[in-house]
Amino acid sequence: MKSSGQDGAGESIKDMSKVFPAKVTDLSTPDISIAITCWNMERELPRTLWSLSRAFQQGADDLTWEIIVVDNGSDRLPLSPKMKPAPRILAARLPAPSPVGAMNEALALARGQIIGAWIDGARMASPNLLASVARAAKAHQAPVIAIPNRQFGSDRQATAALQGYDRTAEDALLAVAGWPEPSADLFAVSWPEEPSPTAPMLESNALFLHRDTWAALNGYDPAFVEAGGGMCNPDMLDRALRHPGTQFIRMSGVATFHQFHGGTSTSDEMRAVEMVKKATRAYVALRGHPPRKQRARGWVYDATTATMDYGSSKV
Repeated sequence: MKSSGQDGAGESIKDMSKVFPAKVTDLSTPDISIAITCWNMERELPRTLWSLSRAFQQGADDLTWEIIVVDNGSDRLPLSPKMKPAPRILAARLPAPSPVGAMNEALALARGQIIGAWIDGARMASPNLLASVARAAKAHQAPVIAIPNRQFGSDRQATAALQGYDRTAEDALLAVAGWPEPSADLFAVSWPEEPSPTAPMLESNALFLHRDTWAALNGYDPAFVEAGGGMCNPDMLDRALRHPGTQFIRMSGVATFHQFHGGTSTSDEMRAVEMVKKATRAYVALRGHPPRKQRARGWVYDATTATMDYGSSKV
């Protein structure tokens, strides 16, 4: 469940194959595209963008990447820090409560062979993320690379907020970790949403697929119209893994880190529970079953050793 949405009407690109060419022949095409959505994240988005900058990302000297931000109706269009690559920041054509339309707009603009959907602009990247994605993607022609999710603080933010966790506390944590230097230990000041790299996984907030896979899946499903997108993100991961020929690749030693910002499912415990229940009911009505955690082990790429564990079989 994501929070890059607001009040208003909107629509999504319904056929990504019309905007995603089967092959890209432009020699200037980047290796990786990162498509981001956001809404009223003046504090959080600049940090997210800096975490994806060349100054912060390590081991990526031989990579090229682009960053596309589609803002979903913020009071003011967000600003980027001075960085390379300079993000392309645009306003959504038709901002809506759900981030799905804005997400699909961002995906449609992506030029890379590997494209990452970053549906929550409040999530910072670990400094080895892009280099690790590039290496893992070489292992299969249709990878489904699911980056693990973490939240800043020592507990789920919706729970921690009851004990006084807020933006000020988070700013202090980041300072202790060494942010904004690439040597910052973001893992030391964050809580894992999954207990281990191979644990059941409901969603990934940085989902990397080959552009052909995104086109075949038509991006995110525009049926998820509720504020925050409901279960659009778990649905996207599930559809990607069920698509013929794809390979689940879990990642160890990398993560995204959620900043506290008053989102739909991370800022208030009671509200979070109610939002999950509501989103689950909507998902059941749409798909005929509850959202599924992904339990298949898949392959596991260890970013600390740059090695892939293929396990015993392809799933």
